[in-house]
Amino acid sequence: MNASLMTAAHRTLPFGTRVMVTNKRNGKSVVVRINDRGPFIRGRVLDVSKAAAKDIGMISSGTAQVCYQIVDAADQKVPGKGQKAIDG
Repeated sequence: MNASLMTAAHRTLPFGTRVMVTNKRNGKSVVVRINDRGPFIRGRVLDVSKAAAKDIGMISSGTAQVCYQIVDAADQKVPGKGQKAIDG
């Protein structure tokens, strides 16, 4: 994953899916594109690039509770499309 791009990893979402990620602590949001698989740490759902983490204010903490919402499903049906609270 390129740390300077607005990208993220997710275990099942199709590559190319665009997702809006919002930091629940400060309300900052960023739109990222799924381009990798992971994270493979129990309890985490998304792994965002360093650039995306910086934009939503989670660089110093390393992890944050976020909500994510699919904004563009890369022309594929995605089960559970909508908003979901996660740690990540």
